[in-house]
Amino acid sequence: MELLLAILLSALTVFVAIAFYYEHSKAEIPHEFSERRKLYVLHYLLNLSFGLAKFFDKLGIVSEVHFLRVTMDNIPPLKDKHLLIKDLRFERVKVRIYQSKTSNTSQRRGVLYFHGGVGWLGSIRAYERTCRYLARKSNSVVVSVGYRLAPKHPFPAQFEDCVTATIHFLRTARDHGVDPSRVVICGDSSGGTLTAAVAQALVNRRDVPKLRAQILIYPFLQSVDFNLPSYQQNGKVPILLKERTVVLGLKYMNKDASLVPELFKGRHVPEHLRLKYQKWVSPDCIPQEFKTRGYKPSPTYPPSEELYARTKAVFDPVFSPLLAEDSVVAQVPETFLVTCEFDVLRDDGLLYKKRLEDHGIKVTWCHLQEGFHGTVFLATFGRAVAFKSGIKGLEKIVNFLRLM
Repeated sequence: MELLLAILLSALTVFVAIAFYYEHSKAEIPHEFSERRKLYVLHYLLNLSFGLAKFFDKLGIVSEVHFLRVTMDNIPPLKDKHLLIKDLRFERVKVRIYQSKTSNTSQRRGVLYFHGGVGWLGSIRAYERTCRYLARKSNSVVVSVGYRLAPKHPFPAQFEDCVTATIHFLRTARDHGVDPSRVVICGDSSGGTLTAAVAQALVNRRDVPKLRAQILIYPFLQSVDFNLPSYQQNGKVPILLKERTVVLGLKYMNKDASLVPELFKGRHVPEHLRLKYQKWVSPDCIPQEFKTRGYKPSPTYPPSEELYARTKAVFDPVFSPLLAEDSVVAQVPETFLVTCEFDVLRDDGLLYKKRLEDHGIKVTWCHLQEGFHGTVFLATFGRAVAFKSGIKGLEKIVNFLRLM
């Protein structure tokens, strides 16, 4: 018994060390954040998961990606006897459909949900709670899209599956009790990236109904400048640290993580692209009130043609929708946009908001003053895990959907 206890304590010590060592730096949570202790705990648990995934991968027990996927897929779903849930395929793409069991003679709105996870994590199962909540509270038919994941299915397979599922649903909406003129696409984090990219891809399609709206929840939208005010201010704020953001993005694109320092310097952007994108991606386009927490302009470094050649895929609008041409952006549907004050991706959202509004696109903006990356995902997890900002954000999304 004593030996077993010693082994367990030793294992626990190792796990604690892994969690704190993994990020190589302590998280920095601003003092004005009212739920600091809870966020520290979340940060620790996330680091523990990433640390254990690497640990078991190195031992040859299980791959890092499989460990993380299993961890996410074991999140218990909300029980709801009032929903009808069924698994289907929209052509090759797995989907799960949630709708109320209550009979309704009128056709409902439809919501396609693209989950987050940087293209290689996340799943229908992991997002059960979010999709069930949206279906129940907004009285919508919600379609959770199980797109293929990297590295087995490299970029842009994820985008291709989301486009395929969206077109299929628009064409068959009535079969699912949905008005095809009331279809909304929605996603969080990289799912928000996919949402923006799908909306752009469909603007010139004449063979399917137009999307009613898009909902972008703290999306990643550009890979030009990783020194915008939000990256500087929130680089060490959990859960999406600055370095983690770029490392996970490179993993998604099957690129070498050793490129991170040069990407931080912006050396992957050649001069001709720097000149083209500066009107869309620049601190000058960020409102002044978002620069008050210690923002300092970054020095400019000479571009590297070699680095550009190795990373130029990140400028594809499918990966960086903020970089789409004006002729495309001007045609996207009405938009609901969630940004979080303590999120490195905050300014991606602010920049896209400006571009959309400059082109006359109606934008409903929900800025969560105490929000952080991932807060909406956690909103359905109960009082011990959910944060006030995420609950507020999810309520605002539901209210927007009810108007569609």
